[in-house]
Amino acid sequence: MKFLRPTPHLLKNVAFTLLILVAAFALYQISARHPLQWDLTQSKLNSLEPSSINALKLLHGEVKFTVYATEQSAKQGDLRRLIRDFVAIYQRYKPDITLTFVDPLKEPEAMRKASIQSNGEMVVEYGGRSAHLVTLNEQTLSSALLGLAHAKDELLMYLDGHGERKLDGSANHDLGDFGKRLQKNGYRINSLNLTISPDVPGNASLLVLTHPQAPLLQGEVDKILRHIDNGGNLLWLIDAEPLRGLEPVAEKLGLLLTQGMVIDPAAQDMNAPANWALSTDYPSHPVTVNFNLITVFPFARGLDSTENSAWQRQTLVVAAPRGWISNTPFKPGNTLHLDKNHDIPGPVNLAVALQRIVNEKEQRIVIVGGASFLANAYSGNGGNIDLGINMVNWLSNEDVLITIQPRANKDGTVTLSTRALTLISISLVIVLPLLLLIVAGVQWWRRRG
Repeated sequence: MKFLRPTPHLLKNVAFTLLILVAAFALYQISARHPLQWDLTQSKLNSLEPSSINALKLLHGEVKFTVYATEQSAKQGDLRRLIRDFVAIYQRYKPDITLTFVDPLKEPEAMRKASIQSNGEMVVEYGGRSAHLVTLNEQTLSSALLGLAHAKDELLMYLDGHGERKLDGSANHDLGDFGKRLQKNGYRINSLNLTISPDVPGNASLLVLTHPQAPLLQGEVDKILRHIDNGGNLLWLIDAEPLRGLEPVAEKLGLLLTQGMVIDPAAQDMNAPANWALSTDYPSHPVTVNFNLITVFPFARGLDSTENSAWQRQTLVVAAPRGWISNTPFKPGNTLHLDKNHDIPGPVNLAVALQRIVNEKEQRIVIVGGASFLANAYSGNGGNIDLGINMVNWLSNEDVLITIQPRANKDGTVTLSTRALTLISISLVIVLPLLLLIVAGVQWWRRRG
């Protein structure tokens, strides 16, 4: 029996095939151990913001996601697949995130025990604490993870009893929406009436002052001053109104309050009232690090300071570079112009941070010229609440928890003029078919010859 000897050409093919198989296996092993991914979508929908990744790094140990969702949703179709794909992005950065689905129709008792109110609601559990999410996106989920990472259970107290804005209030002028975000981030909120309380409690990490509508008693002011002297941290939101007894606090902090309200022509250009100050100017500070969102300050007042060497000062927000501080009452519809004899030209400082060392501990204070930027009626504008959260995190010495910014979705809409649409239509309907016919004709002619 005669055997055929393999030809050199056959040996080359076999060797080449084996080489490809070995290379493919090696690539598989490398990719399994060191996975790499690139997000080529316009809005980076398949990757997380750096601050979201940092939030995951704060969580040491397993994080449980339990989603109460039916297999199909009338509005969104395969709801579980959408959630699974979204959570997979987080699992890419933190593999010990577990995801479990519970069908609320098949397990109504489990839904009742977990106090679930809507299809698709998620419960996030970490370190014996939990958070409920009804709306699921990067901002809400990462904020919830930050709240769970914030295990110190900080106490925030806001002055009450004089018509101040309430951190848990629902009126338009209150700060309830801001307060809810703070609570989601792990803060406890309580009101403080200094006519009853002997002092600002020592376990309060932060005292929040908003503008009183009735004058404070001297004894109440003394307690606030004592809080400052003892190194207590403070967030003071000052409206363009009389201080009503808080003048000694302003003097203690070396604060000069300019009379009048900020007028910003840039707001008018955006079809907003001229007495709304818009800002995108945030000098470098831990509160404003990587912060690039527009903020809106309705009815704001400017802040200045006296020479006071006890405090280290840093401006946080600058607004109205083309505006001014007006002493003329604002009336919508009136022609606005700078009165060089009475008005103060911009730019205007709207927020400042103060620091000093008291009893070998760093004291932090933030003063904002206008509480309306965090009021329920206006806090949804731009990055208002995010800036407020950053301020509170810094004041509570939680710099690592400086909150994430909401991702600004890029506009993927393409708007074409009538002329452009006509040219595209002609190209697709007439020009392209003619070109194809010409190419086909040329090929036919060449083969025929």
